[in-house]
Amino acid sequence: MSIYLLATLDTKGPDAAFVRDRLVELGRDVVVIDTGCIGKAAFPAEVTRESVFVAAGTTLAAVQAQKDRGAAVTKAAVGATTIVLDAFKKRQVDGVIALGGSAGTTIGTAVMRALPIGVPKLMVSTLASGDVRKWVGDKDILMLNPVVDIAGINRISRQILSNAASAMWGMVQHRPTGCSEDKPLVAATMFGVTTLCVQHAREVLEAAGYEVLIFHATGNGGQAMESLIREGLIAGVLDLTTTELADDLVGGVLSAGPKRLTAAAESGVPQVVSVGATDMVNFWAPDTIPIEFKDRKFHKHNAAVTLMRTTVEESKLLGQEIGHKVSTTRGAAAILLPLRGVSAIDCEGEPFDDPIARKALFDAIRSSHGRVELLEIDAHINDNAFAEAAAKKLLQLMKGK
Repeated sequence: MSIYLLATLDTKGPDAAFVRDRLVELGRDVVVIDTGCIGKAAFPAEVTRESVFVAAGTTLAAVQAQKDRGAAVTKAAVGATTIVLDAFKKRQVDGVIALGGSAGTTIGTAVMRALPIGVPKLMVSTLASGDVRKWVGDKDILMLNPVVDIAGINRISRQILSNAASAMWGMVQHRPTGCSEDKPLVAATMFGVTTLCVQHAREVLEAAGYEVLIFHATGNGGQAMESLIREGLIAGVLDLTTTELADDLVGGVLSAGPKRLTAAAESGVPQVVSVGATDMVNFWAPDTIPIEFKDRKFHKHNAAVTLMRTTVEESKLLGQEIGHKVSTTRGAAAILLPLRGVSAIDCEGEPFDDPIARKALFDAIRSSHGRVELLEIDAHINDNAFAEAAAKKLLQLMKGK
């Protein structure tokens, strides 16, 4: 097996050669994939650029004739992904490391996102110091900021690239072994304001013999959970914290996209769904909040995160969305309503306590859940009684399946 190294050898050749040589010194076989298309390659690659574009259904000559850098990057990403996935299926891939600016990052992370979680992935990117969600997606990609541009070896890049090679070697050399995979997996969603609920529910599920994967409902977490459900790895879903739907509806910063809350229904995986933290939309520091929300009710969660209370109308729309999405399920499902509040700050005496908005949310679910079982619990979402009811209902649904 080998470490696959991706780089445009016409612009990042010396840097790629340095990383390759360092990995070889550490005792690893390296397969270099040249994803360039313009200038001459700095050295021969094990996988040539011609092979990359053929794998993408075109030719290097055709791409060069098009004179469209964006199109070339897109094709290179497709070709490189095809080649690495084929090698992975043949058990030839230990890990993937890539170097690049915007083009190299687009290509390298496309390959990495196509690989399963657990395969070592390291992207040395000049974009790594900013918002990297576009490139990381829902996979376990390690982003490393090179500090200086990837444009030749110097006293800074030598150290950074050496660290990158050592990090990749370490991940490959010390991959975990002997992990227990005999327990069925349950996926659960949690936010800071629903932590008490999910932690107690997890204890109930673990006592029943399940392994619980908890996903932080920050957009990326919800996306990752949906992906694993679609991959067939999840036996049951405890989706108690559906706050990402509020961000998607209103325009907050933690949206998981419009497909959130669809994977379990489409796959027929047993699910218990609730309305945790749907009382809030998430923004960063106050000065980042769009001006159209200036008259809304806010709560400072911490120095970096500001929460905005959902309105009665928004709560109604969220209820309709939750009810409709769960009602389309092909499997067993139940919706649980915590009648005394949906988050740690939505209860009597707390800043987001709003009985009218809660009623709008609950009424909308009552009118849209179809044939899906609806349980109304006279408790707050963080009460042990609610957590136990949710966990036991999911155990019942999974046992029934």
